[in-house]
This record gives sequence, structure tokens and C-alpha cells, in this order.
Amino acid sequence: MEYLPNILFILALAAGVGFFVINCRKLIRNIKLGRDENHSDNKPQRFKNMAKIALGQYKMVRRPVSGIIHVLVYLGFIIINIEVLEIIIDGIFGTHRIFSFLGGFYDFLIAVFEIFALLVLVGVIIFWIRRNVLHIKRFLNKELKGWPKLDANLILYFEVVLMLLFLTMNAADLSLQLRGADHYAQASGVVGSFPVSQFIVPLFENMDTASVILIERAAWWIHILGILVFLNYLYYSKHLHILLAFPNTYFARLKPQGEFDNLEAVTNEVKLMMDPDADPYAMPAEEESDEVPAKFGASEATDLSWAQLLNAYTCTECGRCTSECPAHQTGKKLSPRRIMMATRDRIEDIGKNIDANKGEFKEDGKQLLDDYITREELWACTTCNACVEACPVGINPLSIIMDMRQYLVMEQSAAPSDLNNAMTNIENNAAPWPFNQMDRANWINEI
Repeated sequence: MEYLPNILFILALAAGVGFFVINCRKLIRNIKLGRDENHSDNKPQRFKNMAKIALGQYKMVRRPVSGIIHVLVYLGFIIINIEVLEIIIDGIFGTHRIFSFLGGFYDFLIAVFEIFALLVLVGVIIFWIRRNVLHIKRFLNKELKGWPKLDANLILYFEVVLMLLFLTMNAADLSLQLRGADHYAQASGVVGSFPVSQFIVPLFENMDTASVILIERAAWWIHILGILVFLNYLYYSKHLHILLAFPNTYFARLKPQGEFDNLEAVTNEVKLMMDPDADPYAMPAEEESDEVPAKFGASEATDLSWAQLLNAYTCTECGRCTSECPAHQTGKKLSPRRIMMATRDRIEDIGKNIDANKGEFKEDGKQLLDDYITREELWACTTCNACVEACPVGINPLSIIMDMRQYLVMEQSAAPSDLNNAMTNIENNAAPWPFNQMDRANWINEI
């Protein structure tokens, strides 16, 4: 029985980490369903972007109020979880505060953990008020109704409970150290510095030692189990960006935002047309191949690149892209945030389909275009890149919009009539206007 808690802890840890690994493999599988794309160039710049945007939160603080609070919560979450290493070692070997041999530095660490725990509590409460009381416009869009709103609030509740458990655990531990309880008291005196939880200690003064030990153990167990639950909840939550912001910013597009990618097949055709030495009557070489010709653009999530699918999974649903979008501001249906959420929903549905059919996708009669993202949304975009510039984790909704537009134009000839007229005029008149090239200068005589 002496080792029963250690055995139970190891089993819980193995189950939590094992389930997390399973979900990670599923996530990677889903992202790899996208077409291949090379993002291995210019590694120094990519590492710089990751350090600046993901680690340094550079773009987050452009909106100072929410940005600074987010940085505090982010730092608190990272720093406090350093103590998880000590909890894991204590849980496996049955020790108590295994790193206490660090002396004064350990006291400093515990003090920093507690201060950040308090800051996280304050920050999370402010975030809850912003989401549920202040009625900020970007949190009221219809794509945030239902599960997305519940998900955002659940994470806030999670963080409040974890921070309170952490402080309660420390307060009970301090009380037991002061009482000289077995397994808690140290010959060198009180271990750790408790600038916040010391104010909770008076709540335990009238309790017997056994009751305080029960509270300390309960807080310790629920805290670590809560962390394992939180870790596995991330896969089902928008807070997956806690993990994916780093690879997403590393693999982000490095080209200028206004530069669009050209299709190689179209580029080769144009070069051939402009080559004065090319034989216009030459027949293309016949190649025997069973390969299906590549699709122009994207109508399905799997037509997108793996980097675009990574974008979709990284989306924080913060709505900064949508709040900056001029089309959305003028009442159009387009919401860049919804584009990313819909893409993630579709690739998740494809992944579930594969899981349900033993690793093989069976046609479900749906596709990303029309069933998840409407044509009205796609054509409302002005391609201004405001959404790309606004995203704090380097997501590019415009690339998905452009790929889907490309499919509509080049595969279905389904562009809006005004655009079709303009393209026809460019083809016939070398200009978007319906005037013969010979008549272009006629306006001069009309002055």
C-alpha cells in the first residue's frame, strides 16, 4: 500500500501522455492530408519570425489592453508549468519538493510562480468579462455562437481552477511545514517562499493536521490530473494554438504579402506564347501517363497545402482578422475567422471519416466549397491582406480564399459576371474596358 499512490500516479501520467500522443498523431495525419509544399527555405528568417511572433508575442501587443494581459497569462502559464516537472518527479518517487535543495533559488522560483498565478487569475477574470459582459463586437459574430463560445469560457474556467488549486496546495503545504508535520517539515526550516498563498494559511488554523494533509493531497492530485486533462483537451479546442503557434510562425509565408503565386502550368503556357522561336503549330509531345491532371485551385480541404491546414488548426478565433476586414466592416458576409474555422471543421470531418472507415476516406457528399464556405464569402474579399497583417500568429486566410477563387474561375468558369466581362475584355482588347485598342486615344479629341 505504501507505493499505491506512486503506481496510481504513473498510470494516470501514462494514460494522459499516451492519449495526448494519439491525438498528436491524428493531428499530424490530418495536416498531412494537404498537398505538399516547400517551406524549408531561409531558415534564419523563419527562426527569427518564430522567436519574434510566437515567443515574443510581437503582434499581440499591437492592441495594448488585450495584448499585455495575454502576455501575462501566457508567461504565467509557461512559468508555472515549470513546477509540473517537480510534481511529476515527486509523484513517481514519492518525494516532497525534490528541488528544495536549490535553497534560496528555489524560494525565489516558488515566489515567482505564486505571483504569476495571481496575475493569471486577474488576467483570466478580465478576459471573461471582455467575452461575456462588455459585448465586444468581434466576440459577437455568429460563427462564435454555441461551441466556440463555450470552448473559450471552458478554458478560462480551467485556468482559474488550476491556479486556485496551485495556491491552495502551497498554502496547505506551508501550514503543514509550520506545524512540523511528517513528510512536510524540513530540518532547514520552511522550504519555499509563499508571497500569495501565505494569506490563505489562516483558513487552516482551526483544522487538525490530518484535515490539512487531506486538503493538500487533494489539491495536489486534482491539480496534476487537471493539467493532464487540459493537455488532452487542447486537441478539441481553439487553444491548440498554444502548441501550434510556434511551427505555424516558422512555416509562415516569407514572400511579400501582395505577391501571389503563379501556376507553373499557366506560366509555361504564357512563356510559350511569348517565345518568338516557338512553333505555334507544333503539337505537344504525347506522354503516356495514368496521372490525373492537377486541379487548378481548391474546392476541398485536401486541395489546400499542409501549411494552410496548419493555419486552420492554429487559428485562435480571436477575431482580429475579421475586425480589420473592410468587407466585413461594410456588412458583407465574409469573415476571415470563419474561413479558418470552416476549413478546420472540414479537415476534422475528413479525419473522422477516415477513422470511421479503417483508414480510408469514403465519399460523404460534401466538400469545402459550398458546404462549408460559400461563394458569396469568397467574392466579397478585396485581397487587401488586412486579415493577414492583423493575425497575431501568422495565419493567412487570404491564401485559402484565393485558391478557392482560382478553382471557381479556372475549373468552373464561375466568376461573377462583372469579372468575366473584365477578363473577356482583357483577352480581346488588352484592357478591362469594352473599347477597341484603336479607339483608346479618342478621348483626347473630346477635350
